[in-house]
Amino acid sequence: MSSQRRTRLKDLGQLGALRETLTERERQRQLAAREAAARRAREERAANEFRDAMADVQPLHPHGRAVHVPEPHPPQPAQRLKDEQDVLADSLSDEIDSTSLLDTDEALSYRATGIGPEVLRRLRRGEWSIQAHIDLHGHRVDEARHALVLFLKHALKTGLRCVRVVHGKGLGSRDKVPVLKIKVRGWLVQREEVIAFCQARPIDGGSGALVVLLRPGQPKVQPPPA
Repeated sequence: MSSQRRTRLKDLGQLGALRETLTERERQRQLAAREAAARRAREERAANEFRDAMADVQPLHPHGRAVHVPEPHPPQPAQRLKDEQDVLADSLSDEIDSTSLLDTDEALSYRATGIGPEVLRRLRRGEWSIQAHIDLHGHRVDEARHALVLFLKHALKTGLRCVRVVHGKGLGSRDKVPVLKIKVRGWLVQREEVIAFCQARPIDGGSGALVVLLRPGQPKVQPPPA
């Protein structure tokens, strides 16, 4: 077979394939057009049915009454309310006399029932590393109580064992009375998760802070790998 004949056959084959492609495109176009026409017909029938159904409807006469549109309720801060309810449930009393529960040392340290004196000695020596701290210095009493409860709950939930509570030395308070210093000790002895505390070492705040040892809580959640 000559090369010219092969070329003509190849061209005819390409023309045939092109013709089939064009035919298929035209078929698809006609199918889409029929579907669009059918859709418009359905929509028109539905509109006509609605108009026919509403043909006998008469508008209401004005009644002269004022219509008050109710104002939408403001969004409720659900999580904040829950936190506040938890704090109220775990409220700490200011009436408890905590002095009977404190060790008779100069710094009025504390260890819960069943906790040996060696634990307190190790805490004073700084054998537990401080994992978090809260600064209550300058807070009002109610603010400090609220903040301390949330801090301790978070520390227990995240598995922290040793934390620092800064209450200040009371030098800026009225009559130079260390109000928070006294109250923080009373609050801490009421918390079940607190098993011991002592005055911080000078490097950690001295008489203006306490180092608090917590009972083991939930395992600390590790951040996902980067």
